[in-house]
Amino acid sequence: MIESQRHSYHLVDPSPWPISGSLGALATTVGGVMYMHPFQGGARLLSLGLIFLLYTMFVWWRDVLRESTLEGHHTKVVQLGPRYGSILFIVSEVMFFFAFFWASSHSSLAPAVEIGGIWPPKGIGVLDPWEIPFLNTPILPSSGAAVTWAHHAILAGKEKRAVYALVATVLLALVFTGFQGMEYYQAPFTISDSIYEREETYHSITGGRYENVSARFQLVEKGGLCEELPSLENRASLTA
Repeated sequence: MIESQRHSYHLVDPSPWPISGSLGALATTVGGVMYMHPFQGGARLLSLGLIFLLYTMFVWWRDVLRESTLEGHHTKVVQLGPRYGSILFIVSEVMFFFAFFWASSHSSLAPAVEIGGIWPPKGIGVLDPWEIPFLNTPILPSSGAAVTWAHHAILAGKEKRAVYALVATVLLALVFTGFQGMEYYQAPFTISDSIYEREETYHSITGGRYENVSARFQLVEKGGLCEELPSLENRASLTA
């Protein structure tokens, strides 16, 4: 912390990552639409956008970790930001699931005449809940248990155990995401068929999206833990 600074806030240096992240997100969105419809060059633009976006996420988190640990800019006041951000992310996930489970319950308990008054709609091939969904059920809480183990290891100053726990979390997240991709690819319906497909597709991709972001974030955390960091006190980015 600079001695002449008279406040507890961190005034960040100019960074190229916000604009690069925006460009990567724009390229990913436009490329995704072009790929789905299918326009020439859509797959290439989508791939470039994803690569650019992933690179931006990695270097941005790297800079945040350096500011937090090596430079000591994350005071108690600054640490509130990542903590509130984590809380708001969890709240947003709760709201997403509440809305979609509400729609699922409404459609299944009182099927509309537009889908024949039955649930699932006639002619729909239903996914077997005892196959991939059953396999993913224990994997998801296991990844949560592993990251909780990492959290307590970080607080206790046991970096080796924290790295092991984060590796386990990342592996479980990758397995979960792989199974979700298989389920989505092999599903006998598409998102445009009816209400059943829209709900099931959402449930297929939402867990994968969460685990994907979680895996990327924790890969960055693992990189930060593998460095010789001076103190655990400023690691709000790792423990939020």
